[in-house]
Amino acid sequence: MTRTEPPVRGMESTLSCQSSVVRCQLGALWFSLLAAVALVLPQNRASAAGGAKPNVVVITIDTLRADHLGCYGYSRIETPNLDALARLGARFTQAYTPVPITLPAHTAIFTGSFPMATGMHDFSGNKLPANGATLAKVLRDNGYTTAAFIGAAVLDSRFGLNQGFETYFDHFDFSRLDETNPDLTERRGDLVMDEALGWLKQAPRPFLLWIHLYDPHFPYTPPEPYASRYRTHLYDGEIAFADAQVGRLLSFLKQRGLFDHSVIALAGDHGEGLGEHGEKTHGFFIYNSTLHVPLILKVPGAAPRVVAEDVSLVDVMPTLLQELKLPIPASVQGRSLLGLILGRQGPTAARPSELYAETYLPLLHFRWGQLRGLESDGWKYIDAPRPELYNLRSDPRELKNLYSARQSLAHEMHDRLYAVIRRFTPASGNAAAGKELTDPALLERLRSLGYVAVSAGSFVEPSGKPLPDPKDRIQVYELFSEAMADGQHGRYEESLRKLAEAEKNEPSSVPIRYLEALDYYRQKDFRRSIEQFRSALELDPKFALATYYLGLAQVEAGDLDGATTSLERALRLDPTNFAAAFNLGAVYLKKNRVDDARGQFEHAVEVNPDYAQAYEALGEVDLYLKRTEEAVRALERAVELAPDSAKAHYNLGRGYQALGRAADAQREFARAQTH
Repeated sequence: MTRTEPPVRGMESTLSCQSSVVRCQLGALWFSLLAAVALVLPQNRASAAGGAKPNVVVITIDTLRADHLGCYGYSRIETPNLDALARLGARFTQAYTPVPITLPAHTAIFTGSFPMATGMHDFSGNKLPANGATLAKVLRDNGYTTAAFIGAAVLDSRFGLNQGFETYFDHFDFSRLDETNPDLTERRGDLVMDEALGWLKQAPRPFLLWIHLYDPHFPYTPPEPYASRYRTHLYDGEIAFADAQVGRLLSFLKQRGLFDHSVIALAGDHGEGLGEHGEKTHGFFIYNSTLHVPLILKVPGAAPRVVAEDVSLVDVMPTLLQELKLPIPASVQGRSLLGLILGRQGPTAARPSELYAETYLPLLHFRWGQLRGLESDGWKYIDAPRPELYNLRSDPRELKNLYSARQSLAHEMHDRLYAVIRRFTPASGNAAAGKELTDPALLERLRSLGYVAVSAGSFVEPSGKPLPDPKDRIQVYELFSEAMADGQHGRYEESLRKLAEAEKNEPSSVPIRYLEALDYYRQKDFRRSIEQFRSALELDPKFALATYYLGLAQVEAGDLDGATTSLERALRLDPTNFAAAFNLGAVYLKKNRVDDARGQFEHAVEVNPDYAQAYEALGEVDLYLKRTEEAVRALERAVELAPDSAKAHYNLGRGYQALGRAADAQREFARAQTH
């Protein structure tokens, strides 16, 4: 988290006044005038607003490194819209995410709190507790219309960030385990913006609008003309495409007369490794390549400025609330940046002397050590199995570990790190986010987005046994990530080859054995799949998802007794796995245990009220059991959720017919024939 701004490249093209003494003098005069205006504007902002509540627009661009934008000095890209916004607002040169992972990073933005308080350290299985404050809740309760438009399934409403949003456009299909279709997991930025602008045309004022653009996330596949224009650096092409979408929004706001009276916050949620420290993407380390993000805040009436103070994404929510003159909830742990934006000194400009960062991905998914770090006064300490200390002023890329040479400072920063952790951890202990229902389809979607969603969940750190340092496992991790991507796209042999290579260095890895089992399962090699799932379960007997897939493989292999045992055990380990309940019900039906089957289908829809297949199965069983009215209710819900299901329409017609509702029956029979 370097205290100095990176050298600006290509300044000759952006500050053309350098080519002429006269133009330089004019430029100096302009900046002098701008500074003078800055002294006046903060005092007159209220009268300029006319007393009406300002609108709030939050734009988050996923996986956006600050040093890959023109306004942050990068000369290999064209980002005219982001650059223009930066010229009109406060551009923070030293903004950092507390977690380099999409879900917990956005949680920090919209709660103003660190993961220790929210319990959101990761992306697999947790849900933001419903009893906490969020930006959307506060604004909704104060008369704002609230809406969000989301670009990827990792921010699906089931994770809880929809709290307070009256409109939350995610709409990702989790009904099928079809991991190779990107349309089921992410939405291109132009489609997200289409939905957002459509909503804006009718939105009552004042409003809170959040737009999430996922495009720079790996894999980098920008549309034309960006694919051709940036063919040698496709990551930049994705950023340029996202910039164009931001431009559409800004133009719309200006055309509708909304721009000047809107507070606009634009942030990256985290950066991207791009090979630095051996990390191609993000989430595994907490170096600045993945922590340093752009942050631009435009406040009505405030003069533009560049702010070099260290700030965190947890500061966004309190800043917006102070600008709106709304009370900041006691749960918020960030500090308002409004004083810095307005150029004032005083309490609102006071900054904490430390910035916190973490990643639990190595621990939660691989049983390697987690990483937690602290930046202060140009130094950065990372608490790892082999700790790290960097002088960011002389070594901004964090290449020279000074831990051994500066032991005293390292120990001091270690103590300060854990003081920060204690300060932001609730008195009752480390916050536990609500347990989200286990959805194998959701985890497949996350894997298709490149997330290593393989958490065994039951792992407890062995007492007294040090965990491997992530620095020593980065090559294994990258091999595993590549293998996972290969498997997602049907390249099973290549995936298995890479997993075998990774296993040479990590012979007792639960995730590796689990992914090997999934590859065999997808190849329909059920014998080997069963062997590998059992092998993974020998290492972790409480790995609920492996137990579930073992049951599925046993069904395919014709071992119904074994499948029954596995699926029952999977549900004992995790009663929220509604897919396990549905499949266990199907196995019970094959064994003529109709009442038991019905109980499992009921359990599935209790856990997941939007599970169309389970409603369909429940309705069909109720028809068999002559529970016709209950069957009709279940089947009506099934066709509501899955209107293209011919079987559901047909069975609903049977139910109506049994109740003497002939016209309704004929309608459903006709619909069954058209699907």
